[in-house]
Amino acid sequence: MNTKSSIFLFFMMCCISVYAQTTINSATFGGINGRMIGPATTSGRITCIDALNSDTNIMWVGSAGGGVWKSKNQGTTYKSVFDDNIQSIGTICIDQKHPDTVWVGTGECWVRNTTGIGNGLYRTVNGGDKFELVGLEHSERIARVIVDPANSNTIYVAALGALWADNPERGVFISHDFGKTWNKSLYVNAGTGCAALVMDPKNDQVLYAAMWDFRRSAYDFRSGGPGSGLYKTSDGGATWNKLDMHFAGDTIGRIALSISPVDGAVYALIEAEHSALYKSMDNGATWTKMSEQDAMGERPFYFSNIYADPKEADRVYKPGFNLLVSNNGGKIFQGAAVEGGAYHSDLHAMYVSPIDNRLVYIGSDGGVYISRDKGNTWSHCENLPVAQFYHVSTDNRSPYYVYGGLQDNGSWTAPSSQPGGIQNSSWKTIGYGDGFNAYPDASDRNVVYWQYQGGRLYRSNLQSGESKFIKPFPDQTTGDLRFNWNAPVEFGNKSGWLYIGSQYLYVSKDKGDTWQRISGDLTTNDPHRQQQEKSGGITTDNTTAENNTTIFSICESPLDEKIIWVGTDDGNIFVTRDGGSIWNKCNANINGLPAYAVISGIDAGKSNAGEAFVAVDAHQNGDMTPYLFYTKDFGASWSNISPTDSAAFCRVIKQDTKNEDLLFLGTEMGLYVSLDRGKAWVHFTNQFPAVSVQDIEIQQQQNDLVLATHGRGIIILDDITPLRNMTQEVIASDFAFLPTRPYYLPKGGITQDFPGDDEFVGNNPNGAPLIAYYLKKRHVFGDMYLEVFDANGNLIKKLPAGTRKGINIVALNLTMKPPKVPSSPNPLFEAAFGPEVEPGTYTVVVTQGEEKHQTSITIQYNPENTHPEADRKIRRDNILRLFHMLEELAYIDQQIMDIQDGAQKALTMTEDKKLKLKLQMLVKQTAAMHDAISATQPGEGGVAGQIRLREKIAEVYGAIGGYDGKPTNVQLSAVELYAMQVADMQKKLDALIAGDLNTVNTSLEKMGKEKIALTSKETFFKED
Repeated sequence: MNTKSSIFLFFMMCCISVYAQTTINSATFGGINGRMIGPATTSGRITCIDALNSDTNIMWVGSAGGGVWKSKNQGTTYKSVFDDNIQSIGTICIDQKHPDTVWVGTGECWVRNTTGIGNGLYRTVNGGDKFELVGLEHSERIARVIVDPANSNTIYVAALGALWADNPERGVFISHDFGKTWNKSLYVNAGTGCAALVMDPKNDQVLYAAMWDFRRSAYDFRSGGPGSGLYKTSDGGATWNKLDMHFAGDTIGRIALSISPVDGAVYALIEAEHSALYKSMDNGATWTKMSEQDAMGERPFYFSNIYADPKEADRVYKPGFNLLVSNNGGKIFQGAAVEGGAYHSDLHAMYVSPIDNRLVYIGSDGGVYISRDKGNTWSHCENLPVAQFYHVSTDNRSPYYVYGGLQDNGSWTAPSSQPGGIQNSSWKTIGYGDGFNAYPDASDRNVVYWQYQGGRLYRSNLQSGESKFIKPFPDQTTGDLRFNWNAPVEFGNKSGWLYIGSQYLYVSKDKGDTWQRISGDLTTNDPHRQQQEKSGGITTDNTTAENNTTIFSICESPLDEKIIWVGTDDGNIFVTRDGGSIWNKCNANINGLPAYAVISGIDAGKSNAGEAFVAVDAHQNGDMTPYLFYTKDFGASWSNISPTDSAAFCRVIKQDTKNEDLLFLGTEMGLYVSLDRGKAWVHFTNQFPAVSVQDIEIQQQQNDLVLATHGRGIIILDDITPLRNMTQEVIASDFAFLPTRPYYLPKGGITQDFPGDDEFVGNNPNGAPLIAYYLKKRHVFGDMYLEVFDANGNLIKKLPAGTRKGINIVALNLTMKPPKVPSSPNPLFEAAFGPEVEPGTYTVVVTQGEEKHQTSITIQYNPENTHPEADRKIRRDNILRLFHMLEELAYIDQQIMDIQDGAQKALTMTEDKKLKLKLQMLVKQTAAMHDAISATQPGEGGVAGQIRLREKIAEVYGAIGGYDGKPTNVQLSAVELYAMQVADMQKKLDALIAGDLNTVNTSLEKMGKEKIALTSKETFFKED
């Protein structure tokens, strides 16, 4: 081959490779979707609520990590309306004059260590059908939006700004052109943002802005500083004056504001050395201290809210750990609830109806609650699936169960599917506190391990109720142990041993009864990063959330239990190849590794012992860049495989267990997938919002991808087998079948539960066998359909085929149609299903225009069906026998009704008395025969009061069909009995046709009239 040919060939190969990769996008995975299973029984952190004042049935809810939800019926049902956008929400504001216009400020403003980030201000003008980003993209957190009630084109925005670093896009912004352009109206400095903004309800030119100087780092939080203060404008934001608040103290922290629309009182809840509530009755000129109760200073960064009642001048609400209320203008606060108070603590959002102040909405760490008696009693909206998981694991049951821990809501478990869907009652609590890791015991399903903040680890027996605290304690060789807020707890991929990390790595080979320390301090041990007892700024706040210089991630190799990877929250990556005797630090070998970042996820290679994938999260240093690294030689060298088109930092990385090139990446803004070991990444968006993905589990038996999201609960991608087989050869082909997991005939199940519309129910996976195939291009011209043939070549099903570009998945409902049954005013519930197809191999043919593509699918008995084959055959033979018996009886009944209808019609066309008598006799005979076959009187609720042959056969049909094993002896006897009765009915019909009907038809024919005709079998059984 000459040089020119070589160059040309190389160029073409590069083009082919680039083309193959550039054709991959989110649409490629179109047939695979996310399935949300909740929970909603605990819901999740709610950051903001707004409602339409003129119709409080319409309410909007913003979640810390689960997006925006709209209700039109006061919380009975909700619809997610913000899935395409970032899910961390700071504020929502309805334009009360134009209810379809709603403003959403992204970025949570309750700035705990695990708060999400935002990317600006959004607006909808059609009630949430579509949102548009209208600016302030770099504000990171928006605390408040106000629409000028006199002019909807004028919008005020309080931008809190970045939490982890300085940024200039913070302060008060104003738009006078409906968000087209923005003017920075009030700005202090790059570290001070606007935490609260209120407008005088009687003068839209007067506004008060609370500026807050604050900063959080990985190891510290500071609330308060010289930038904090209270400002007022009297000219709509053209100029601002800083109010003298010297009386509150030398250093001020966060300020909450409210103005009473009744008497104009301005309330300012001020964080200071002595936090207190102040009140001004002269528009901010002078202030009176109203209350210095302890509750005035509780966690200002998390609960800084004060609400003046819109109807009663002296009624003021203070949400915090609980809801407090004052009825004397703020002097004394006490619990709002006297009789009830059954709501989740940690309140962040509140709405009181200005029309009827008995109606109160609150949002807490546990969701949305509604009171209709001023906060005395509450109902919970158990239909918002915005739970915030940190971790997830699964067991090997069928269906498998998921386990995980929730922010401020303990640890939970639930089945991945169940009859009727996964309801709130399906979720069972297994631990308390802020839940993190939770695992089932590999050998005893009654035993679970669960953990809450600061490495507090328990082993619980769910049957006995006993729990054992198994967190390691320090000894003479260690000093105090430092555990991260989200301390890593892992079971070994190879050994099954239990690991936990403080600054040291511990292993237990007996389920936590004894621990062995197998490392020295693997962190930087930087004293500067160990000042947690001083964290908080003005208000000291240390709940272990700021613990630093700790181990954050652990991964044992699935190939060798002596290979263990460890990452710390201060930037170190270590590996041992001998079970912990020698540890090698990898940092110096990683080009581009940011200093002091969190090593948020490590996954050891599944086929190469030297491989590891490392996700790095530097956002707590103010760096939102995604960092992802790969090594194939135990950390001696590294490649940067970070996604280039993502603005979201990385949380967790997982290599597939069966396809080593398939990677899954959880980021702050959703799931990413790579088919080529990280060379190219695709954002997965199919029924999967841009939510923070914090943990990923691959369920081996079902081939499911199970994801812990921090805002949408657990999301499952059912059967990733097609993804595992998306090779470059498949991608380059025009059409290619993709394998799916084996299909087993489903087990039976019983459910009877009516939770109501106000409860979330997670969907089950598709219960039908699936055919998957890939199309390089969307099919446009010509027919495209799918046919299924049995082993004898008989066509048993014809279905429309998917025509989308990328992965198409078609559900093959291979059960037979329900049997045709005799007519009756009542439905026949027991016969509402058709028999399942017989296990075996079926041929599937996809017709695509002029082309045909063929594959096969195998239907198998469920491996948990332990009934002998002979018993299953008896069951199946009798189900089919009863099926045909019902259809045979239906045809008999059809002929009987044909005779009856024909006789009645003939009666109207003849005056012959003899013929009339014969016709009347036919009507009477057929009515009696039909009455013997079917219930003829309507039953209450569709349940027949009469039990006829139709109902008797259906009952035994349903009984045998509902059990996978051998029918009972009396069921088999009933089959024989009813078969004889159907045969007897056929004999009676045959006699009637040969006798009286033949006589009548002969008479009608002689008279030149139309004979009574019967429906043919071909017509009756013709496919619909």
